[in-house]
Amino acid sequence: MKELYIKQIAADLGLKAWQIENCADMFADGDTIPFISRYRKEKTGGMDDATVAEVKHWIDVYDEMEKRKATILKTIEEAGALDDSLRKRIEECVSATELEDIYLPWRPKRRTRATVAKEMGLEPLANLMWNLKTRDPRASAKANMGKAEDVDQALAGARDIIAERLSETAEIRQNLRSIFRVRRLESKATKAAKDNPDAAKYRSYFDFKMPLDRMPSHNLLAILRAENEGFLSVSLDTDAEKCGNKVYYDFCQAQGYPGGALADQIKEAVADSFKRLLEPSISGEVIREAKERADIESIKVFGENLRQLLLQAPVGQKRTMAIDPGFRNGCKIACLDEQGSLLYHTIIFPHPPQNEKVKALTAVQQMLEKYRIQAVAIGNGTASRETEEFMRKVHLPEGCKIWTVSEDGASIYSASEIAREEFPDEDVTVRGAVSIGRRLMDPLSELVKIDPKNLGIGQYQHDVDQTLLKEKLDNTVESCVNSVGVNLNTASPYLLSYVSGIGPVLAGNIVAWRSENGAFGSRADLKKVPRLGPKAFEQCAGFLRIRGGKNPLDASAVHPESYHIVDEMARSLGVTASELIGNAELCGRIKAEDFVKGDVGLPTVNDILKELVKPGLDPREQASEFEFASDIHELEDLKTGMELPGIVTNITAFGAFVDIGLHDNGLVHVSTMGPRGTDPSRVVKLHQQVRVRVLGVDLDRRRISLKIV
Repeated sequence: MKELYIKQIAADLGLKAWQIENCADMFADGDTIPFISRYRKEKTGGMDDATVAEVKHWIDVYDEMEKRKATILKTIEEAGALDDSLRKRIEECVSATELEDIYLPWRPKRRTRATVAKEMGLEPLANLMWNLKTRDPRASAKANMGKAEDVDQALAGARDIIAERLSETAEIRQNLRSIFRVRRLESKATKAAKDNPDAAKYRSYFDFKMPLDRMPSHNLLAILRAENEGFLSVSLDTDAEKCGNKVYYDFCQAQGYPGGALADQIKEAVADSFKRLLEPSISGEVIREAKERADIESIKVFGENLRQLLLQAPVGQKRTMAIDPGFRNGCKIACLDEQGSLLYHTIIFPHPPQNEKVKALTAVQQMLEKYRIQAVAIGNGTASRETEEFMRKVHLPEGCKIWTVSEDGASIYSASEIAREEFPDEDVTVRGAVSIGRRLMDPLSELVKIDPKNLGIGQYQHDVDQTLLKEKLDNTVESCVNSVGVNLNTASPYLLSYVSGIGPVLAGNIVAWRSENGAFGSRADLKKVPRLGPKAFEQCAGFLRIRGGKNPLDASAVHPESYHIVDEMARSLGVTASELIGNAELCGRIKAEDFVKGDVGLPTVNDILKELVKPGLDPREQASEFEFASDIHELEDLKTGMELPGIVTNITAFGAFVDIGLHDNGLVHVSTMGPRGTDPSRVVKLHQQVRVRVLGVDLDRRRISLKIV
């Protein structure tokens, strides 16, 4: 990678050039983000996976820029306009906007007023005026009429050429961007919004003004969505007169000051250039820039929500009764064993209109006993509260608890190819209930099967840059999976596919090998899997766990490449590696500095020691029970000042949504969370249990205002 890109990335991210260079080399060598951040800390200076991912993003951006430069250089060279100075300018450019500005005069374009003027032979006249080589434009026009019918048409054509040149001047465009970026963005309701009920949610923006550089991301994304739906017209309040004067000044600075009649011609060209070419182009660019920033902020919120969702506390391997609640169509029940396999399913009707409560109680009691149920998972959709109250009337086995589980995305999973492969003989309702139960047992393993955009988290996920969103979410899922570690002998192919260095094909090969040969006895057995070569083994081995295998280190996050270090540590104490693993007292007697040598630095040795104390420790917390207020069932039951238990269901830049047991979630606005500029994600976490006070209830709009107490 070129040095100028390395320096730019380092400066932008506040890192050292050697860190970026090492990362670039490792990515080129096929190393993954989780592997680099976990096992190559000496080369990165201890960067976490989010920083390594950010470095990779910019490495990819500049790789694409280099390809773009090659195309631009070729186009300009073919036009016969490429000299050493221009080549150097292009090659040393690190800004995509600046690069496109430089390229603009040679960029292929549709037929314009300027090209028509050139076809009429008016470019010589335009050159005379542009270079201030005439004091009498009309006389020059008579001498350079080309195919024009008269002097006025010739001058108009020359102005069209000058106007286009002005609009393609990099310095002028950059100066206008600086002005436009701090102007106010204005939105007004269109005629289509006046009588359309779908536009009501955008009412706050029907006559709205705010400086673009200070506009919160959610406001901008909402405005642009409404504009796209035809409910708002959006513009920047640019001052044409002041901006025109600035363009004219920039022209004079570059070309000199025209006098007399020529000045009038240039000013007329400037006004036309600004109104017809520059203002629409630069306004669009600046708004797109602001949207890109809003996208990044929104995607960041989405990624953090996804991380919290995937890393929420698992109940673990418990025999689970999963219930997808409902009224008219009944409650779908699936009984699962410790591995999440389906044992039995049925439907009960404890609610209106059937009201078969006694029959339902008897059926549930029999299932609890027959399948030795240890946990109950109830989906949080329609009839969730009523079903929870019904289940609390049942005599639960000792230690068996009830949990409410998010249903978001369950219906998407039920109809997916993955679900059909897992349960080819069951309908979508059964698959949905199974998914609810598995989410309780191990959220990470189950939720990786669903597109994150369908999990009910984040804000404006369908409006932001989809490529950037996918990159962020893929990185987040990969980070979560690898931070927890994956049981090699029980993991599904969908979970395995997110393990560093594996992917869908190798995941399928691993499962096929496991089915044919039985459980893996050691990490080394991975080398027997077809197409899993040395590089893939290096990348994935440390993130895969084998419980009860031949080597106890195979159940830990210690990489096989470091097993010899553990053996050396054990020998230094006169014990075996098995005796050292899990023994905090023995590990405490080891001096990390004694094992630093070659490529093995202090960060790696410290990580090994930390892992030896608690090998294979799951970073996720333990699940805890939760119960909504028993006397709140309808929106009308709420009163200002009430304090209620709730669960955070979504976090956005403007606040957090909290489920208090009603159909409608309440909003804890960011303004109630702390000083201006408070980040909601630093105050609450997804699925956190909180206590809230009701600040207000809008029955007409079904909105609940809350504050965390």
